[in-house]
Amino acid sequence: MKELITIQSKLKAPKSQFNSFGKYHYRNCEDIFEAVKPLLKETDTYLTLDDEIIMVGERYYVKATAQLWKDKEVIACTRGYAREEETKKGMDASQITGSSSSYARKSALGGMFCLDDNKDSDTTNKGQPEPKLITQDQAKDLDKLLYESGADPAKFLEYFGVRKLQEMNTDQLKNATQILKEKIAKK
Repeated sequence: MKELITIQSKLKAPKSQFNSFGKYHYRNCEDIFEAVKPLLKETDTYLTLDDEIIMVGERYYVKATAQLWKDKEVIACTRGYAREEETKKGMDASQITGSSSSYARKSALGGMFCLDDNKDSDTTNKGQPEPKLITQDQAKDLDKLLYESGADPAKFLEYFGVRKLQEMNTDQLKNATQILKEKIAKK
């Protein structure tokens, strides 16, 4: 377990990707891989990732399992989940699964290595009050628009830098609503 603590305390996975619409930096799965490789070597450990397609209710999810190994023993195990869209305009089935897999893996790795996946408050707060989070009713309305537009929910959430709709703030809600309504109008 000391190896995991060493990796968690030393791992620096910078948010090297930039979302120009939301004006924030984020990290993807590849950023985490590159940052953790030297620490795996240093601690003489290795990391495995496996995906499994599971059905919850009537929806398919990708369940990603990250395992940290020392010798032949698993010393840490975390899981991440991402829902697959039934259809996504412009994507074939393998691309939909791949995008869900990437998101689920990022979630599993973030949990294992204690990586914060939220926007950095010191870069987003410029002395202004934090925007309020959206209400449950607003989240339901947004979910309906998301469904009607045919947008990929995982990519949509990643675009806005949140894990679920309820984490969106009122400023993001305005932008998201406009984007989705325009997408619906083009259908």
